[in-house]
Amino acid sequence: MRAIIARDRAAGIDGLALAELSYPHAAENDAIVRVHAAGFTPGELDWPGTWTDRAGRDRTPSVPGHEVSGVVVELGYGTTGLAVGQRVFGITDWCRNGTLAEFVAVEARNLAVLSSGVDHTVAAALPISGLTAWQALFTHGHLETGQTVLIHGAAGGVGSVAVQLALEIRARVIGTGRAAHRETVLGLGAENFVDLASDKSDKLESIGEVDLVLDVFGGQILRRSTPLVRPGGTIVSIAETPPSTPDGGRAIFFVVEPDRAQLAALEVRLRDGRLRPLVGPTYPLEQAAAAFDPSRRGLGKPIIRVIDDG
Repeated sequence: MRAIIARDRAAGIDGLALAELSYPHAAENDAIVRVHAAGFTPGELDWPGTWTDRAGRDRTPSVPGHEVSGVVVELGYGTTGLAVGQRVFGITDWCRNGTLAEFVAVEARNLAVLSSGVDHTVAAALPISGLTAWQALFTHGHLETGQTVLIHGAAGGVGSVAVQLALEIRARVIGTGRAAHRETVLGLGAENFVDLASDKSDKLESIGEVDLVLDVFGGQILRRSTPLVRPGGTIVSIAETPPSTPDGGRAIFFVVEPDRAQLAALEVRLRDGRLRPLVGPTYPLEQAAAAFDPSRRGLGKPIIRVIDDG
């Protein structure tokens, strides 16, 4: 099969290349997915799991990409809950070969069934961002109707999904980001937008108390956000451990975890139009390395189209 491989950590995106690899083995409880569309996280070339297995042993050349939408073509021994021929989407293990390939082996528990009306390109943009947003808001943040949530990077992959999920339960949403993203965030339904780069207006400290902060930046933005959380509230970060805890509240750092039930809940929202991931440019598999180039990044998640469904 064709796949994008990473050979040398020091080479970064220059070390990515299209190559021929063996068809993946379906281990126990695995599904082999024919990849139609795949997503990736730009920083994953810096992740230890991209280069080593769970025992710390070198596993290069490795295949990046951890979001997939496609069709099940084979099931490993003992695999339940899926059938050959089903459309699926989901998230792959950090320490196994990923989705920038024609086929990928995925633990079946990390996949959910995808309805026929949902485009693979849209579905591939959702697994990591969608699960991260869901877990930040509800699993860790315990967001409830009527509460106020401050969502940093609200035009990004995680932030844009979080805005939509929070609004669905009728929470009050304040989004942050760059000035160029103001209309995008307000268009998603946020009540207010804070330009984090402004030194004259939209001061972060002027928004008042919030019940929950969802942080994707870390650093000074995270430090400035903690005093905004009301007593008993929560600050959740996917960037780093918060340096302090709100009075009587909680400060949480977490890494997203696969969850089939949450994927299924996100899929329902895709299907009925309640959720709209921001999809960026698409690239064929042979141009996947270019998609990692920071100079090409704009609004929306770039997606690799392995099969052109027309």
